[in-house]
This record gives sequence, C-alpha cells and structure tokens, in this order.
Amino acid sequence: MAADAHDDVATAGGDRMSTVRRSAVGTIREGFTTAPALAQGLFLTFVLAVVGAAGRVTIPILLQQSIDRGIGTDGVDLGLITRLCAIAAVVVAIAAVSQRTAVYRLGSRAEDGLYALRVRLFDHIHRLSLADHNEEKRGALVSRVTSDIETLTMFFAWGALSWLLNLSLMVVVAGVMVAYDWFLAVVVFAVVAPLLYVLRFLQGRLVRAYDQVRRENADMLSTISEAVSGVETLQVYDAVEGQEQRVRSRTKRRARTSIRAGVIGAFLFPSGEVFSVLAVVAVVGAGVARGPDAGLTAGALIGFLFLTYRFLEPIAEFTEIIDHTQTAVAGLRRVLGVLDTPIGPPPSESPIPLPSGRLDIRFEDVTFAYPSREDSHEEEPILRNLSLAIASGTNVALVGESGSGKTTMARLIARLIDPTRGRILLGGVNLMRVENEELRRRLTVVPQEPFLFAGSIADNLRFVDERASDADLRALFERLDCSEWLDSLPNGLNTNVGQRGAALSAGERQLVALVRASIVDPDVLILDEATSSVDAITEVRLSRALARLSAGRTTISIAHRLSTAARADRVILVEDGRIVGDGAHGELVATNDAYREMYEAWVRATEAGGE
Repeated sequence: MAADAHDDVATAGGDRMSTVRRSAVGTIREGFTTAPALAQGLFLTFVLAVVGAAGRVTIPILLQQSIDRGIGTDGVDLGLITRLCAIAAVVVAIAAVSQRTAVYRLGSRAEDGLYALRVRLFDHIHRLSLADHNEEKRGALVSRVTSDIETLTMFFAWGALSWLLNLSLMVVVAGVMVAYDWFLAVVVFAVVAPLLYVLRFLQGRLVRAYDQVRRENADMLSTISEAVSGVETLQVYDAVEGQEQRVRSRTKRRARTSIRAGVIGAFLFPSGEVFSVLAVVAVVGAGVARGPDAGLTAGALIGFLFLTYRFLEPIAEFTEIIDHTQTAVAGLRRVLGVLDTPIGPPPSESPIPLPSGRLDIRFEDVTFAYPSREDSHEEEPILRNLSLAIASGTNVALVGESGSGKTTMARLIARLIDPTRGRILLGGVNLMRVENEELRRRLTVVPQEPFLFAGSIADNLRFVDERASDADLRALFERLDCSEWLDSLPNGLNTNVGQRGAALSAGERQLVALVRASIVDPDVLILDEATSSVDAITEVRLSRALARLSAGRTTISIAHRLSTAARADRVILVEDGRIVGDGAHGELVATNDAYREMYEAWVRATEAGGE
C-alpha cells in the first residue's frame, strides 16, 4: 500500500493544553471568530444603541433651549416650553424602543453564541487524545465548561450590555458637546485623558491578576473533585485530614489571588470619581472665565454641565465594567486554550473502507513515544521497531511486566493514539486511513475499569443503541450466558448501578461492560483484563461471557493473570517495548525462559494466595 506512505509518520499522543498568550483585544477578536453569533448584527445593534443614547441628551438640550428662549424679560413662553416637552416625550419614547431592541438583540446573540461555544468546547474535550486527558486535570476541564463559560454568560448579561449602552452614550454626548462649544469640550477631554492612562495601567495588572485567579480556581476545583471522588480511599486509610488540609490550602490560595485582584480593581472606582469632579470644576471655571463675551449663554453653560455629567457617568461605570471584563477575558482565554489544543488522533482526510468479514491486524516497524511533559521533544519510546501479524479470528493474549508496552499496543490498535513511526494495518488498510465512525463499529474496547454512568443497567446499555428494547437487552445477557446473574438482581435490567457503578462489584461491572460491547457486535475486541479480585462464581460467569463474546472475533486481551493467557490461542510476551516471546501458552512455558519464570512465579503466588 504505497499510497499510504505519507501516513507512516504521525504525531503521537497529544499536546498539552495550549498556553498561547493573547492580548485582551486579540482574545475578544478570536472569541468572535470562534463563536460568530456573538458578532452577528453587532453594527446594527450599536446603531440602535446610539439612537437610544440620543434620548438621554435630549433633556440637556431642551433645558438649554428653555432657559435661553423660553425665559426672557417678558416672562415665560409656555407655548414654546410645551412644544419642547412634547418633542422630548416623542424623542425619549423612540429612544426607549431603540434601546430595548438593542438590549434584546445583544442578549439573544450572546446566548446563541455561548450555547454554540459550550457545545463546541464539550465536543472538543471529548476529542482530545488520552495523553491530554491524563495530563490535564479533569477538574480544570470541567471548570472550563462550567465556571469559565458561566463567567462569560454573566458578563454578557451585564458587562457587555454596559459597554454597548455607555459607549454609544459617550459617542453621542461627545458629538453634542463639540457642537455646543468646542473649547469647553476640549477642556473636558483634556481633563479626562489622563484617566485613560490610569485605566490602561491598572488594566494590565488586572489581566495578570485574573489569569492567576482562574488558574487557582481550576486547581481548587480539581483538588475538591479528587477529594470527593476518593472519599472511600481516604476514609479507609484515615487520610481525610491530610486531604482536607490540601483543600484548605488550595482554597486559601484561591482566596488570596482573588483578594489581590479585588484590591487592584478597587483603585479603579475612586479614580473615575476623582477625574469626574475635576472635569466639572474645569468646565465651570472655564465657562465663567470666558463669560458672555465668548457667546456662551447661561442656558448653554447649564446644558453643557448636564452634558458633562452625562459624558462622565459612563467613565465612572467603566471602572467597574473593566473589572468584570477582565474576568470574562481571562475565562475566554482559557476556553480558547482548550480549543487550540489539537484533537488526537486527527481524523482521516482520505478514508478507505474496511473490508467486510473478519479483520486481521499487522504492525509494520512501529515505534511509539509519548510527547515530553516538559517540552516539545519526545520521551523514550515505549515501543521500538515492532512488527507483528495477528490473523483474523485469533484470540491473542498480551503479557508482560507493567510498563512493558502491552497497553500501548492495545491503544494503538484501537487508534486512541497514533504511531510515532511505522504503521498499523487493520484488514490490510492503514489504520490512519479508516474513518473513525467505521472503526468504532468494527472494533470495541472493554477497559480494565469499565465506566458505568449513574442510572440503571438498561441505561448503561441503551446509550449504545437507543432503539434496543428490554427484550433485546435481555437476549444479549442470554447470549453471553449471564441471564442467571441478571435474574438474581432485585430489579433486573432496572437495577440502579449507582455513581460510576459503585452499587455493583468489580466483576459485575465487567459483566455489564461485556454485554455492552456485544451490542456493537464488533469484528475486533480489545479487552484490558481487570486485576481486582472477583469471587469464584463471578469469575466463572466472566470466563463464559468472554468465551462467547470472543468466539469468531479477533480478540486482543491484556492479560494480567496467566490463566487468561493459558486459554488464548496465542500469547505474545512484551518486554521493554519489544516482543520477546510469541506462541501458544504451553509452547512458551517449554521454550521461553522469561515466560516460564513468569508463569512459575504466578503459580507460586496463586498457590500461596489460595487462588
């Protein structure tokens, strides 16, 4: 298969969560690109907000007109003032409708965008390689789907809305101020300008502070999640106090970083207040100093003071908005960091269908090394130049010491990881050219510790095939000779398995996992044998179920007990990433010194343990 030559080299494992540094503006821009609904129709929304802001400057303008034109030496012109009030009512009504529409548009677009972002993030996490899942604490990943997205939701509910309304108000007010008196407008802008530097200075520190808050929060959630999940182990070893100390330590660090960020943010509010007072004082002083000779009427000065307050109101609020914005940007940066992490293994660009019927497996000069955790280089290879052919329908047991590479071989066959060099053929097709959906229909993995979801046994089977009826599920148990065990349960298929299957024994969880695998009816079965002890009756049930499930299929068993190897058609002994023994159990006992020593040690251990 020369055409597959370009597939022979693949990236192994997966990279760690991306740590690319982004500016606040760059993060927001990329967020809009990632979730286009957030930016959809944003210009029109801003235009509507500007129209809404125009209503807020109506009162100062009409106040000026009322003073300068409606009040004179001849008295009050009630007709003019009445007309001005009517105009104000109409303008304010139009502005209110425009502002409400802008708020609705922003809120609905935000919800659509965040929904899409949450779904995409959840899907991306499930497509990450096992190396990334093992390396990145699951609590941190949960935090990014829940806490970080929720932070964005809260920001759009208030922060983004405030940015939109206040920014549009400032644009409108600034234009009106220039139209009224450009000199006084320049005075206001000159006084407020240093505030921009202050805000920028504090912003940089807030970015770093809130990044640290998010990291500490993820670490805290991970520690708490681990402590709750491992409560049984902690109680058995009376180690609850030590774990509580870890939780307190992580929580305290989270609190300290949050307080530090709060202190930095606390400088923002008084800064806005101080500059607001200075601006008003400057306007009054400049206006009085120039006097009527500059053409500035009393009404214009009073109206301009109202406009100044309108212009400064958003600035004072911006000091609080920036605080929330930095929190949202830090959360968005972490979400984008997950999305930047390449999925692994990558999907095939030019898929080739697998042949029908039984499938053989072939390793061709396969080397595999996990990426280093410290840098971009690879660690020492787990497998080295491994070549192997497994005929279709063969029951093969992989044996060897822990860390020998047998689990890595199984993961490579299941394409949970890709070779660093070389290639693996399934039914004569390069595994990297097989479409993932077809691979999962033709190949199934039963892990050493099967994961059961909270719910009933039927729920844990039916998620593989939602159309399966109770009769269909019961037939699967009968096919694997497990119906007697099912009938012994209090509620049969409706028996609740508990959280992570805690209501069942380890062996019973394996039985459910085997029945679940039979629903797929795979051509290749990969089984990581459980090492936990099971009672004699359950072991017999497991052996019968395995024999029936593997019949006629290519079966790869990671054998931790040599009784499993003895029942296999072929035993492959792996040592330091190389095959050092290959043959039937009896043959290897007779001819392979390493396997014979392992077998004799196992026999002595089982006899001593009474197995």
